[in-house]
Amino acid sequence: MNARTLFLIIVLILDVASALGVVYARHQSRHLAVDLGTLESERDEAMAEWSRLQLEQAWLADAGQIEAKARRELGMRPPESTQILVVRP
Repeated sequence: MNARTLFLIIVLILDVASALGVVYARHQSRHLAVDLGTLESERDEAMAEWSRLQLEQAWLADAGQIEAKARRELGMRPPESTQILVVRP
């Protein structure tokens, strides 16, 4: 085998290795793009859930809602004026 044939075989092997590297890199790129899409969907769902929870928290913290629930579920009512005792220092 002469030097030129050996050189061509080495170049061919490097060319095939390079092609396999490109195929692997593209495969990884596609795989990562799919993972990114999945994670973005999960992020969007989490943000929507967070917004719903913030709205629910604001609604539950509303004084009118608290008073209505106290009246409805606990049977509470405001005290009569005769039941209020004011203590002065």
